[in-house]
Amino acid sequence: MNPPELGYTSEHEWVRFNDDGTATMGITDFAQEQLGDIVYVEFPKIGDQLVQGEKFGEVESVKSVSDLFAAISGELLEINNRLEKEPELVNDEPYGEGWMIKVRVKDPAERAKLLSADDYEAIAQ
Repeated sequence: MNPPELGYTSEHEWVRFNDDGTATMGITDFAQEQLGDIVYVEFPKIGDQLVQGEKFGEVESVKSVSDLFAAISGELLEINNRLEKEPELVNDEPYGEGWMIKVRVKDPAERAKLLSADDYEAIAQ
């Protein structure tokens, strides 16, 4: 079940809006399930500007390499460094400890372009 408080993209990323004007992003449970065992995640540099819908990194699994797309525009503030040594966290806890990046939200109005949990559920089958 996809957490209802999150926003989703058709590219299978999720975003959680934090009270401090930042947002946390990762890939959905459906995405990690399709990819299989995650072995590596490639991120941009802290300070990079991400644009909603544009590629920001890659996730590599035993099956394939897939692009990661920004769910929301903003400045990259933090990456989940634990994924360097424990990429399996993405498989184990995609909405928790397996989060990928945090950004300072550039345009809160972009939130309206995201899918709800129910809308995402309809395409993730």
